[in-house]
Amino acid sequence: METVHLIAGLGNPGEEYAGTRHNAGILFVEKLATQWRANWREERRFHCRLARAEHGGRSALLCQPLTFMNASGEALGAVCAFYKIPASRVLVAVDDADLALGSLRLRPKGGTGGHHGLESVEQHLGTAEFARVRLGIAPEPRRPGSREITGHVLGRFTAGERLLLDKVLDRAAAQASCWLEHGIARAMNDYNGAVTAPSNESDRQ
Repeated sequence: METVHLIAGLGNPGEEYAGTRHNAGILFVEKLATQWRANWREERRFHCRLARAEHGGRSALLCQPLTFMNASGEALGAVCAFYKIPASRVLVAVDDADLALGSLRLRPKGGTGGHHGLESVEQHLGTAEFARVRLGIAPEPRRPGSREITGHVLGRFTAGERLLLDKVLDRAAAQASCWLEHGIARAMNDYNGAVTAPSNESDRQ
């Protein structure tokens, strides 16, 4: 039987949320689909969009849940069940409001950190033993003790932030390729960390 990996990017569907910070995971899988020349198709039975890719001699399904963030696990659970993909071959990309913009952090497993999308995935996969890459979106500077960041999370990236984000997404795509071809240990060692902002960045508002 073919060995398939699943790479999912979480976010909210619809134009209202397109390009928002909370959709950083979706921007990540869209970047992968472009680089790997994979074509999206809507799969209503799974409540998601899927794109099949062959990369580095490995097969991967790229996934964008069409549920809202808090129900992302419904789509991932259905896809994994149908294609018989174990959690050990799943990579989930999410935004992280506690991680600085420009930071990239891949882990083989772990807690949800209060991220409702990860909570849903963990619930529907029945385990926390799946890889997750966190894409930092935290505002700079952060107000000490402030947790009221809904407006920031659901807002769109500024022009300057988008320049930095594009570099982060390129690095995250390279990390996903490394994970697929060489495993998570090498992907973490080679790519985790902060991405340097472009020298011509002009918009930090």
